[in-house]
Amino acid sequence: MNKTAQSVWENCLSFIKDNIQDQAYKTWFEPIKSVELTDNALYIQVPSKFFYEWLEEHYVKLLKVALTKELGKNAKLLYKIRMENTYGNKQPFTEQLPSANRVPMKPQEVDAPFKNLNPELKNPFVIPGIRNLKIESQLNANYSFDNFLEGDSNRLARSAGMAVANKPGGTSFNPLLIFGGVGLGKTHLAHAIGVEIKDKYPEKTVLYISAEIFTQQYIDSVKKNNRNDFIHFYQLIDVLIIDDVQFLSGKSGTQDVFFHIFNYLHQNGKQVILTSDKAPVDMQDIEQRLLSRFKWGLSAELHQPDYETRISILKNILYRDGVEIPEEIIEYVARNIKSNVRELEGAIISLIAQSSFNKKEVTLELAKSVVEKFVKNVKREISIDYIQKIVSDYFQLDLETLQSKTRKRHVVQARQLAMFFAKKFTKASLANIGSQIGDRDHATVLHACKTVDNLMATDKQFKKFVDDINKKLTL
Repeated sequence: MNKTAQSVWENCLSFIKDNIQDQAYKTWFEPIKSVELTDNALYIQVPSKFFYEWLEEHYVKLLKVALTKELGKNAKLLYKIRMENTYGNKQPFTEQLPSANRVPMKPQEVDAPFKNLNPELKNPFVIPGIRNLKIESQLNANYSFDNFLEGDSNRLARSAGMAVANKPGGTSFNPLLIFGGVGLGKTHLAHAIGVEIKDKYPEKTVLYISAEIFTQQYIDSVKKNNRNDFIHFYQLIDVLIIDDVQFLSGKSGTQDVFFHIFNYLHQNGKQVILTSDKAPVDMQDIEQRLLSRFKWGLSAELHQPDYETRISILKNILYRDGVEIPEEIIEYVARNIKSNVRELEGAIISLIAQSSFNKKEVTLELAKSVVEKFVKNVKREISIDYIQKIVSDYFQLDLETLQSKTRKRHVVQARQLAMFFAKKFTKASLANIGSQIGDRDHATVLHACKTVDNLMATDKQFKKFVDDINKKLTL
């Protein structure tokens, strides 16, 4: 007998009805209608977006089990949401959304040793000196590999992340350091690795934490005189993910404690994943012994996404949110927002919001007005660190040489250009620019800017340097 959407859904309902309370079944499942069955995908119609969100949050696991029984392990569930009388239309229209098939991360249980201060007789069925801890992974289940789209800009980092997720602690990528500029997906990829590990190895204890919170926890442990407890807690973790590790810069106490935790985890075959906005070679005020450990595994850089990847990202966001807009508008946004993924997402979400709240159709004119505001805001966000990186890459120097005391002519000119562009693109004072670019004073920066102006007027080759670097900084 051929399966139909109706027969498949009825079989799913009979399974669901046996596994939840009557009231919940009547409230959340009776109003659903089956709409269409294509290959292994079942489309169901729900009355509202709230309804869809509630099912995804509370019943996605049950739905997945029921559907897998009917259509096999590759079964997909898609929702059609009937939106009544929106934008003044007389006819209702339907919005289509895929199921995320994701349930929130559950707390993880680990057995932690503790000192027995109570001499009373203990239950013989409880292992002495062990207590059970529940640890929240702090992972965001929405940040998965499924919605981290692969492109030339992130292929190495994504592939390494997948390898680590398949065999945590068992690859040469330990630690795995993911680095790159703002908004390129470092945090997303770090979460995706953790989420994948929890899917494949539910018994492993995974913890995601920002370096800032890690530092604060360490400071609190020193104040409360329980530094050893702090270290022992982190030694229980199987997969430790530390975001924005550059925040450890200058914090010698936190670096020292992290050094000991890192050594213990690494020696015991545990996995360490780090993210940073800088490569290890460019990190300042981080102890050499820690930097050398960052270099033990793999450092994978995330670059700005190319045009094709930007198109794929935009289409994925629109598919996820059940929105359709013309191809020319997608292409326009992808062509004009090149800096990073976060700004790309922000622009398309702003465009959808403008259209939705102001009840305007998504047109090219609307896209231009949204993107124009976005690009203007983005162009202001150029840091002195970023300028130094662009200039040193352009002249094929490392950052240490650029900032050094050497008086070699080509290095001096590169340093002067970095100071010139820092004055042009940032609001930093001359003294601040000087201190960040080789620990110079404000007079040196002023002299550098005058020298660059003079050379631009008299030296064609030097003017080409300025034009090239300017283009790179304003892309």
